[in-house]
Amino acid sequence: MLVQNRDAPLQQEWQQKLSCPEANKCGSERAAAHLWNCAMQRLEVFKGTFCSLDAVQRQLLIGSAVAAGGLLVAYIVHKRRQVKSIPLGEGWWGAGEKPLSEDDKIYPFKVQTSDKEIEDLHERIDRTRFTDPLEDSCFQYGFNSTYLKKVVSYWRHEFDWKKQVAVLNKFQHFKTKIEGLDVHFIHVRPPHRENQKLLPLMLVHGWPGSFYEFYKILPLLTENQDGVAFEVICPSIPGYGFSESPHKQGFDSLAAARIFLKLMERLGFSKFYLQGGDWGSLITTNMAQMKPQYVKGLHLNMFISTKGFKVMFSLMIGPYLPFLVGFSREDVRRLFPFFEKNVWDILRETGYMHIQATKPDTAGCGVNDSPVGLAAYILEKFSSWTDLRNRGLVDGGLERKFSLDDLLTNVMIYWTTGSIVSSMRFYKENFKSNPDNRVDAKTGIFVPTGLAAFPGELMHCPKTWAQIRYRNIYSYTFMPRGGHFAAFEEPQLLANDIVQFVKKVEEF
Repeated sequence: MLVQNRDAPLQQEWQQKLSCPEANKCGSERAAAHLWNCAMQRLEVFKGTFCSLDAVQRQLLIGSAVAAGGLLVAYIVHKRRQVKSIPLGEGWWGAGEKPLSEDDKIYPFKVQTSDKEIEDLHERIDRTRFTDPLEDSCFQYGFNSTYLKKVVSYWRHEFDWKKQVAVLNKFQHFKTKIEGLDVHFIHVRPPHRENQKLLPLMLVHGWPGSFYEFYKILPLLTENQDGVAFEVICPSIPGYGFSESPHKQGFDSLAAARIFLKLMERLGFSKFYLQGGDWGSLITTNMAQMKPQYVKGLHLNMFISTKGFKVMFSLMIGPYLPFLVGFSREDVRRLFPFFEKNVWDILRETGYMHIQATKPDTAGCGVNDSPVGLAAYILEKFSSWTDLRNRGLVDGGLERKFSLDDLLTNVMIYWTTGSIVSSMRFYKENFKSNPDNRVDAKTGIFVPTGLAAFPGELMHCPKTWAQIRYRNIYSYTFMPRGGHFAAFEEPQLLANDIVQFVKKVEEF
C-alpha cells in the first residue's frame, strides 16, 4: 500500500504506456510482429519503473511477488491433495414402477440344480455342429475346434455338475434386494482367534469371470497372517451369475458401485477394504470415489492411466532415458515396443469388446442358446488373457493354469443362470458415451491404494502413470508371474500382495 500511495502518478503513466490500442488495428500480417514489439516495450517500461524505486520499495515489491508465488504454489498443492468425491446418484433397475418401499432383509441362498437341467445340457451338447480348424492355426483364430472337442467330451462324460454345486455351496450364499434387484453375494467369516484384527474386504470380479474366481484365495485371506485376517464379501455384479439382471437401460459401473456400497452398509460395515480386477477394478475405484471416507484401502490387479502429456512424453523418452520419466527396467521391458504390445495386441484381443459395446443382444443369441458356443467364447479368454503366447499352442495352454473342472464351473454359472447376454450388456452401458467425459474419469482417487502389476495383464501401467489417477499409492508390486485372472491363476501371490498392502495402511 505504501508503494502504491506514493507512486500513483507514476503508475498511471505506466498504465498509459502499457496500453496499446493500435494492436487491434494491425493487419493479420503485422499483428504478431507488432505484439512482440509491444511486449518488449512493456518490459522496458517495467524495468525503468522498477529501477526508479528506492531500495525499500524494491524489497517490498519483491517480497510481495515471492509471497504471492508461494501462496499460489501452496494453493495448488492443497487443491491437488484435497480429497474429492463423485456424486452417489440414485437408481431403480427392477421391473416396472418403483414401489414405495423395498424389502431390505438379507436371505440365505443355495445354488441348486436338477436332473432336467443336466439332461437339457447334454442334449444340446450332443447336437453340436463343429467346424474343422485351419491347419496349424492353434488359437490364432480363436478357440481351436480340435481341442474344443476334447473339452466338450470331458464336459459331457466326466464333468460332475452336482459335485461342483456342492463345491459352490461350501461357502455361505445370500441375496438381498437393492434398487429393485436381487443381489447375490457370498460372505466368508474367519474363525474366531485371540489377538486377531478382523478387517472387512470386498472382492469384485469382472467379465467373463464370476465370484467363483475367488474360491482359492478365500481360505488364504481368512486365515490369520501375523495378526490380520479378512471377513470377505464377494458379490455378483447385477446381470452376472446369480444376481438379477437390470430391467432398465443405463446400468453401468457407477450404478454397480452404488449398489455395492449399499450392500456393505446393509451388512453393517462403515470402514472396509476393496479389491478388484477387470470390471471389478473400475467398480471398486468408483466406490472409493463415491465414499472415500468408508474405504480404508483399494487394491487392484488391473489399472489403466494412458491420458495426458506425461504419458506421451514418457513414451517418446522412455525407451532411451527411462530414469528421466520414472520408468524402471521392468517397465521398459513390459511396455516396449509400445505399438506391438499396447496397440496391435490390444486390437487382436478386443474384438469381443466392440461387439458387446454396440450390439450385445445380437451376438448373445448364439452363445445363450449353445452351451458349446458359450464355452468356446468364454474359455478362449482364459487362454489368451492368461498369457498371449498361448495363442500359438494347440490347446491354448488352458490346463497349464486351470483345471477343466474349474473352467467349466465358471461356464456353468453363466449357462444355468442364462446371464451371458446381460453380462455382455454391461459393456454397452459403460461405452454408450465417451468414458473420458464421465465424472469418475475426471476425478482422482485419494484413498490408500495398492497396485499389483501382473506380467500377463493385457496392458501394463507403470507406477508413474498410475499416479496421475491414483494419488495415494502405498504399494506398487511387479508380480513375478500371472495374467488377467489373478485370483484364479495365482491366488497365493495375490493374497500375499493384498496382505502386505493392508499392513502398510494399518501400520503393522
